[in-house]
Amino acid sequence: MKISNFLLGMTTGLLGGAAAMLFTTPQSGKDFRKSLSDTKDSMNAQLQDLKTQVQNMTDSIKTIKEESKSTIPHFVDDVKSSVNEWKQETTPVQNKLQSDIKSLQSSVEEIQQQVEEFKNRKKK
Repeated sequence: MKISNFLLGMTTGLLGGAAAMLFTTPQSGKDFRKSLSDTKDSMNAQLQDLKTQVQNMTDSIKTIKEESKSTIPHFVDDVKSSVNEWKQETTPVQNKLQSDIKSLQSSVEEIQQQVEEFKNRKKK
């Protein structure tokens, strides 16, 4: 199919559709033009509002990005500092617990030896 035939058919269809719409509209030409103009104005206002909202969102995203660039490194440093402080504070407690565990293990071993000795004496 040739493109010129396609374009001719498309143009004819558009013109026929526009003519049918104009002839079947329940409004007079003047009322229809006013309605069309009002609709256009309303759509332009909505488009402007949408553009404003998109611009506000873009500005907000930029602000958040800039604030996060300065805030996140401070937060990470604070967390690292807190973890280091916690490690320093808990190190003595950990050492004490390890010492207590070793002491308990030693006591358990002594008790086991004494039980074995008692069993051996009882058998004799």
